Amino acid sequence: MPEYGYFLSCEQYGPAELIEQARMAEQAGFRALWISDHYHPWNDAQGQSPFVWSVIGALSEAVSLPIETAVTCPTVRMHPAVVAQAAATSAVLTGGRFRLGVGTGEALNEHIVGGPWPPAHIRLEMLEEAVQVMRRLFSGEEVNHHGTHYTVENARLYTVPDEPVPIDVSGFGPAATRLASRVGDGYITMMPDASMVERYREGGGAGKPVSGGTKVCYDTDADAAVRTAHRLWANELLPGELGQVLPSPKHFEQAQTLVTEDMVRANRVCGADADAHVAELAKFADAGFDRVYVNQIGPDVRGFFDFYRTEVLPRL
Repeated sequence: MPEYGYFLSCEQYGPAELIEQARMAEQAGFRALWISDHYHPWNDAQGQSPFVWSVIGALSEAVSLPIETAVTCPTVRMHPAVVAQAAATSAVLTGGRFRLGVGTGEALNEHIVGGPWPPAHIRLEMLEEAVQVMRRLFSGEEVNHHGTHYTVENARLYTVPDEPVPIDVSGFGPAATRLASRVGDGYITMMPDASMVERYREGGGAGKPVSGGTKVCYDTDADAAVRTAHRLWANELLPGELGQVLPSPKHFEQAQTLVTEDMVRANRVCGADADAHVAELAKFADAGFDRVYVNQIGPDVRGFFDFYRTEVLPRL
């Protein structure tokens, strides 16, 4: 049986709102937290983007739940040596309840420092080297590294947890899934695809946790929920690599005009039908996931947590 957690969205909520949602999630019976790591929201309607490491510090005092970034890109906007320090401090603050979820990122967040946005195969190379650097730093020993993409000189983390921070790798295709199998302590994907889970476990990930997540829009008015989900998160239905290569929120706003409300209705759980919410999360359980995280898109956050506490989580 999977463990069910709540997905905190830094793109849509400010720091104080995220902390309050985390408290409500713990009270509702969720067992863990994911939190997104963005510099920009996907579109202006989402409207937020707090610095995730500051929020994690506050979460460490506000709740007792395990916390994981979903996901951090440790390759362009932030050097892996700096990400390692942030992750190690987060693990110390949470008493070892922190996992670092990593991925190859999006131009939306990473190109802001002015460098080129590499093609996918280069980003995977960069991610693998970044993971190697961070693992060495988590040991607390001095690290000198002169690699293909990164240089580290005389770097040592003095504040480290008793055990190295677990690093879970995100993958949405075969190449990224193979990388996760080879270098990750766990696997993250947003698709309840049993074949991807099987590929990960057969490639070297056997016995390691597989985590997935989804967004829903709870509202007692299902049509209003569809409109809300379309306004705020139509970007998630854009095809192909657009999510990785578009450079700014305004470009996502232009592209998501191709996404209709009917497309959202067909692909997103919207409304207050408990059967539909249970079925959505059960897809991940059926595909072999160990942890499943859910995010509430709509404004009735308290109603969502009451609904999940009484109608959904007990059935899962």
